Parts: sequence; structure tokens; C-alpha cells
Amino acid sequence: MGISHIALAVKDLEATHRFYTDVMGFDLVKAEIADMRGGKARHAFYSTGSADDQMIAFWDLRDVPGFGEGYKTDISRDLGLDPFTNHLAFQADSLDDLAAKRDRLQDAGLPVVEIDHGWIQSVYAEDPDGNVVEFAIVTEGFTDADAAEALELLTADDPPMSPAPTITFHPAAE
Repeated sequence: MGISHIALAVKDLEATHRFYTDVMGFDLVKAEIADMRGGKARHAFYSTGSADDQMIAFWDLRDVPGFGEGYKTDISRDLGLDPFTNHLAFQADSLDDLAAKRDRLQDAGLPVVEIDHGWIQSVYAEDPDGNVVEFAIVTEGFTDADAAEALELLTADDPPMSPAPTITFHPAAE
């Protein structure tokens, strides 16, 4: 079972559209205008994988009574959390694809954080609302032993720390 879509409210649908199409490489596949509280809400869907699922959707609520332009959209900072706490992770097809996605984010003027966790490698940047987006590739397959250890770690009173990842910071391209 996969994910059909994840939907988030955004402050500037035009900036979000440019980011998710031009920078992230996703395709706009559907838009709906919904009656919400007597106003019009735009709901835009972008394919991140197959044509029928694995989508991300964004709500533009500017024309909805009670929202205006002052609503909060940063899914971590607006809750008082570190920016990397809540984030959106998308699959890269290979390590070469991950490097190309890192370069694309940098070329768009974004600083990028690259992390090698030993079993998954990722690159991170922020979207126009300050939400952290990630491209990732699993580099080691999961085993039954991994699942057993995961369950043990979830229920342990004092679980040991995981090995520290390798973190590389890449400045935005000039």
C-alpha cells in the first residue's frame, strides 16, 4: 500500500508551483476549486511518482474567510520544532540521481544539506514555506534482523544512540 497524496496549506501557490515543478521536477496533474467556508480554496495536485498516486497537494486558502494571508504553513517551525523534524521525503532512483537532485536544488539558489546515515543517503532543502524537503535513496536493504532490532529499540527503556551520520553542507550556487 502506497501513499495517494499528502496535502499541505501554502501561503503563495504561485511560488509553490514554481518550486515543485521547476526545482523538484514534479508534474502538476490536477487542480480543483473547492467551496470552503463560503470562499474558494485552490487545491493543486503534483505527481511525484506514478500518474495515479504518490502525489503531493497544496491548498491555497487566501480567498477563504477566516484565513486571509496570515495562516501558518511551516510544518515544523510554526509548531516550535527544529525544521528537520517534520519533513517531506521523496525517493531518488540511484546515487547518481540523488547527486543530480542535489545539484538541481543548489542551482536553484538553495543551500543543501547532504546526510549519509549508513543505510540511506539524503539531500535536504527548504520549500517556499520553509518546509524541509528531502530526496533519499535506501542504500542497504532491510532484513528481518533490522525489523527485530527496530521493535526492540522502540520498546527499550534506555536505547543506545545510533551511529552519527556523515553530514555535508553545500552552499547555494551563485
